[in-house]
Amino acid sequence: MAWDTEGTQRKILDAALAEFTEHGPTGTTIERIASQAGVNKERIYHYFGNREALFARVVRDESVRLTDNVLFDPDVDDPMGTYAGRIFDYHLSRPQMVRLLLWDSLSSGGGATDGITQEHYDEKSERFARAQAAGAVTDALEPGELVFAIMALNAWWFAVPRVAELASGHGVDEAGIAARREAVVKAARLLARRDPA
Repeated sequence: MAWDTEGTQRKILDAALAEFTEHGPTGTTIERIASQAGVNKERIYHYFGNREALFARVVRDESVRLTDNVLFDPDVDDPMGTYAGRIFDYHLSRPQMVRLLLWDSLSSGGGATDGITQEHYDEKSERFARAQAAGAVTDALEPGELVFAIMALNAWWFAVPRVAELASGHGVDEAGIAARREAVVKAARLLARRDPA
């Protein structure tokens, strides 16, 4: 019987995502990933290298998944509000990315993973630059600064949900989540306005 390389790699990556999300890159062991994936740990080393390389791969895969699922479209009626709302929805349904980035920053002292590339963010900034040139969003911030601001508007609600509730009064029940999302959309619209008041 032929070895299912692709299927084995997928099992490893799924197990690694769950472990790294829960325990971070330093609290996760290759042994636990192997056990959860149902593979010999030598397979992990063979396919992905060491734990740090596997963590970088998981972060990169999640970054690509987010980017592929949530593209900024400057041609819609409400480009920044729509984009911010879609990012919120994505993080709500798939909170792993925020946790992975927090773990990465905590373990590396500033986010030194090879999982996310400059090219990844250059592509996002270029889309924002086109929207600025077309007059769809403010040019008061550099495109990369605007990208980061929209990311931060969303991520912090998921990074510190208890602080978010204390500050805003919006809990994590259905009504609270809807209010959080609306706050993100409104803030993004205000941030992107050409003539901030």
